[in-house]
Amino acid sequence: MGYGKLIGKVASNFGKGLGKNAFSLVGFENGTYAYNTANGVTLTKTDDGYELAQTQTHHTIEGRNLLREASLDEYIKNPSAGNNDHAHIISLWEEHDSKGHKWGMAIDMNACTGCGACVVSCSAENNVPVVGRKEILNSREMHWIRIDRYYSFKNLATGKPSTKEKEYNDKNNKIDFEHVTVMHQPMMCQHCGHAPCETVCPVLATVHSSEGLNQMAYNRCVGTRYCANNCPYKVRRFNWFKYRENDQFDFHFNNDLGRMVINPDVTVRSRGVMEKCSFCVQRIQASKLKAKIENRKMVDGDVKTACQQSCPADALVFGDMNDPNSEISKLFKNERKYVLLEEYNVQPSVGYMTKIRNVNEPIAGEQKAPAKHDEKHEEHKAAEHAHS
Repeated sequence: MGYGKLIGKVASNFGKGLGKNAFSLVGFENGTYAYNTANGVTLTKTDDGYELAQTQTHHTIEGRNLLREASLDEYIKNPSAGNNDHAHIISLWEEHDSKGHKWGMAIDMNACTGCGACVVSCSAENNVPVVGRKEILNSREMHWIRIDRYYSFKNLATGKPSTKEKEYNDKNNKIDFEHVTVMHQPMMCQHCGHAPCETVCPVLATVHSSEGLNQMAYNRCVGTRYCANNCPYKVRRFNWFKYRENDQFDFHFNNDLGRMVINPDVTVRSRGVMEKCSFCVQRIQASKLKAKIENRKMVDGDVKTACQQSCPADALVFGDMNDPNSEISKLFKNERKYVLLEEYNVQPSVGYMTKIRNVNEPIAGEQKAPAKHDEKHEEHKAAEHAHS
């Protein structure tokens, strides 16, 4: 009720100057709360404006192949439907030797609902500071993982989805704004095998580990931000200020009680350094130590990242890609798997699964009869499933 406001009091620092006391509209009836009928209330349009603080100011893919999707009928006919575009690969980097573990993540676009639980858990696990509305408006967000949301509308003239903003604004285009499709895409550091950020760091503050992780050495970082400029996924964050013990950022890092929830296994970063997703390397190391104490090898499922653990839809899967029996290895061999910006050949360790929409017509809008099931294809898939 009114952002935590009580009658004549403020419940917390977060409620200062926010919201209104709504208890004047609430009364008691038979011992329970009941809304009063407000008489003589009028609504008047004002000229006031309010700028929304958001981390994503674009909602279209502008024709880029960031999202891949297909209809259910297309998928039944061809399991790799919508995932047939592959770039001609040319490499500028040397290959890394990954004989031990090679950590990776797969994200099921069908399962993700964009709830944001992964963002909250990542911030709590990795001591990501709260920077406030003002800094968000300055594009200085600090989240290590974000949820990109993209819309597409059907172009009634061509029957194809419209993915470019200029098409929406063109009055000559007949866009069906009544039927919109949306897709949520979790985006974190892709831990590239050919990481462009590592190439440009003048002090080797970001390096590639023997287990496929793109790591940060905070003590080396001098804040050139070359790595952020060279990252095609825009997932690196720069500490513009000291966010702890700073009255300009009066959040949980600025009081003794709030600092009690800081994860002792993760460094609290200070001003002037870059930071990003680490694949929860502290959890990886803890699982290694536990397996060593128990005198056994690590098994699939020993390591769960914070985002994976908190996802209510199990859309994220993390594991060792060098383990042929791991779930992540099987998903990376799935026909639906693709990587973002494949044409750059940065070899991300994060794969996305093509979104299959439960519709009877192709996403492109072409009217087709429902595809007939190929019995031989179904038998082949059933045999593969039984074998696995």
